[in-house]
Amino acid sequence: MRKALDLVYRGSGILAATFLAAICLIVLAQVVANIIDAVAGWLTGSPIGLVIPSYAEFAGFFLAASSFLALAYALRAGAHIRVNLLIRHFSTGPRRGAELWCTGAGAVMAGYFAWYTVLLTAESLQYNDLSPGMIPVPLWIPQTAMAAGLIVLTIALVDSFVEVLRGRTPSYGDGDGG
Repeated sequence: MRKALDLVYRGSGILAATFLAAICLIVLAQVVANIIDAVAGWLTGSPIGLVIPSYAEFAGFFLAASSFLALAYALRAGAHIRVNLLIRHFSTGPRRGAELWCTGAGAVMAGYFAWYTVLLTAESLQYNDLSPGMIPVPLWIPQTAMAAGLIVLTIALVDSFVEVLRGRTPSYGDGDGG
């Protein structure tokens, strides 16, 4: 089970990195189009009008996907900014209690957010909601990545809660990234 969960977290992190690379590529493509357009305008007196349709909107969708898909991987790798200045000075019992509270409350909140994001995605699919850009994109597509990231984060928080409950050091606490 541990290997399967770690594979899910790593896969989510790889998808997040892929979406970051996609942001880079689409913005780079628009920059190149702008340069070609400027050179054409300089040479001919009239720009060509090159544009990557809805590139900013796609970059935003990719950013949302990357951000949400990275959450679980970052948690398991101990890369989230955590306020541990207080609990690192706790003895074992109080520290365990604080970690149980934090991972448990986090799992409940992430689960709640995931649930409503899944409902939002289903509603967007049902009503065929489209983005308002030059290229109308069904909104359920980017919302699915957001929902998937929240579901995986919820699983990671429950996983960490169970680790603490069993008396183990959670992966975010050992610094090896799980």
